[in-house]
Amino acid sequence: MADITKLESELWEAADELRANSKLSSQEYCMPVLGLIFLRYAWGRFKRVDEQIDAERAKIEGRKPPKSPADYTAKGAMYLPEEARYDYLVNLPDNEDIGKAVNDAMAAIAKDNPNLQGVLPDTYTELGNDILREVLRIFNNKALDEDGDDIIGRIYEYFLNKFAPLVASDDGVFFTPKSLVRMIMNILEPAKGTMLDPACGSGGMFVSASDYVRKHGGNPANTMMYFGQEKVDYNAKLCLMNMAVHGMQGVIKSGDEANSFYHDAHELEGKCDFVAANPPFNVDKVKWSRATDAGRLPLGMPKENKKGEVSTSGANYLWINYFYSYLNDEGRAGFVMASSATDSNAEKQQRRKLVESGDVDVMLYVGNNFFYTKSLPCTLWFFDKGKPYELRDRVLFIDAQRYHTAVSTTLNEWTPWQLKNLSAIVWLYRGELDKYTELLDEYRSFAAGCAPMFGDEASELLNLFEPEDFVQAHEAMLRHIEQQKADAKAKVEALPKREQKKRREALAKETERLEEAATVMADAVWLAEKFGLGEYADIAGLCKIATRDEIKGDQDADKSSWSLTPGAYVGVPPVEDDGVDFHERMHEIHEELLALQAESNELLDAISKNFEEIGL
Repeated sequence: MADITKLESELWEAADELRANSKLSSQEYCMPVLGLIFLRYAWGRFKRVDEQIDAERAKIEGRKPPKSPADYTAKGAMYLPEEARYDYLVNLPDNEDIGKAVNDAMAAIAKDNPNLQGVLPDTYTELGNDILREVLRIFNNKALDEDGDDIIGRIYEYFLNKFAPLVASDDGVFFTPKSLVRMIMNILEPAKGTMLDPACGSGGMFVSASDYVRKHGGNPANTMMYFGQEKVDYNAKLCLMNMAVHGMQGVIKSGDEANSFYHDAHELEGKCDFVAANPPFNVDKVKWSRATDAGRLPLGMPKENKKGEVSTSGANYLWINYFYSYLNDEGRAGFVMASSATDSNAEKQQRRKLVESGDVDVMLYVGNNFFYTKSLPCTLWFFDKGKPYELRDRVLFIDAQRYHTAVSTTLNEWTPWQLKNLSAIVWLYRGELDKYTELLDEYRSFAAGCAPMFGDEASELLNLFEPEDFVQAHEAMLRHIEQQKADAKAKVEALPKREQKKRREALAKETERLEEAATVMADAVWLAEKFGLGEYADIAGLCKIATRDEIKGDQDADKSSWSLTPGAYVGVPPVEDDGVDFHERMHEIHEELLALQAESNELLDAISKNFEEIGL
């Protein structure tokens, strides 16, 4: 597995070298660099899908139909003509004009993809052949293909985020991390219909929706229609490029007409099956008169301040109004929102309307450090106008701030298994036991697959691996790993010094594989200990199904805050007993403090005497 952080840094240094040597401004070199990443990303997806198509065609007896661009689109890739394939460009002879060749590649892609006309960069002849060739070579790092789409997708996302500060028009604009987008899709469950993102940025919601549809056996090219609004033209271009790479098409509008505060650019009010977005938070300077004239405010009008503008909290609720208003009678919405919006006092009557409508489905609190460029927490909101009758007066609250994986000291994410576990809570709330059972089967299958890696005790438990065995299996795995580490250390120390480093690295990789398997099993334990074979339960500090009356509270309706803050309902997890006697430990701390004070007094006396001796 590639060191993804190191790889990201190396590729970014190569991209920045292009700026330094070509004397371009930051704005000028963003698109050419992202265009090269676009080509490499498209080539990676094309190769993988091409192999899949060849494998399927090999099973066909008799005459085989020729490959078509539609074959690639159906599998989530963009068909690339020969002159636009990355290996063709990298292997051009030194005497070729590489800048012209890249421009021609972009033109060939745009010819086959009308949505990309005028979108792809075409200024490569201005960059200089030598530096452009070098960057192309560096971007062709084989490590980008090691983990398939996940790693190249993350590199693309990393570059988008590195450029984000250069193109964001206000502090509320930032890219959405994949784990949040995937969580939204897991709860929305798109299958077919119209999807709108009225703050679409680089198109991550659309891409994730298509991935979800394919994963569940559908072809989004046939079943989904995507519409986006993005007021920053630069971001709209990235969106079209991102969608094209994944074999998708959509109608994306940008510029003034796409400012969602003032325009319903696609005239989709009341027509959407799905709405998904990460809008800019806490935006100021929204003109009250223009926003109210633009309508789409079923929850109520925002308040006007002395400047004739909408307050920042009111602007958040403009978005919430829009997402709700775009849904048809069965529509679902999922979006990211500033956590302050769940209980802001000025908008409590709008929350009341939402709760009383019965359309609030799930509220999921996300802790700090999920965004690349921001450390703020947020909340994922979910509406469902097609909720079954038995859930109309209930809302599922989830507080996930204690459940995540730390990628670094400043970045958290949900792993694929953690995403499944959080989704499982929603399935049980909705009564979808079959999905929960399928997840348990996935864990069983994974356990059986990794059983041969472990000793007899763990292997036997992993092959059984029923929910009641999860804890014992995981503990056995951890014991095996500790023994493995001890054995590895002994093996290395028994070798001549010149051989130790290589052997230590090999054994460390083996241990890493075991630890990764144990981490997955830890998630299985997390799930099974809480919900067993599939029975929903409110878990303190994690989840609670609250009724409409509980959300209203004991006060009368006019005084209630109608809070939608998950923490207000789920509470805090019970404190685990660490086996330490509180009073005894406090006595020990008091004695330690007295001893430290005595030492401090002795030190001060010694310093004073020393000053006296030197006449001070």
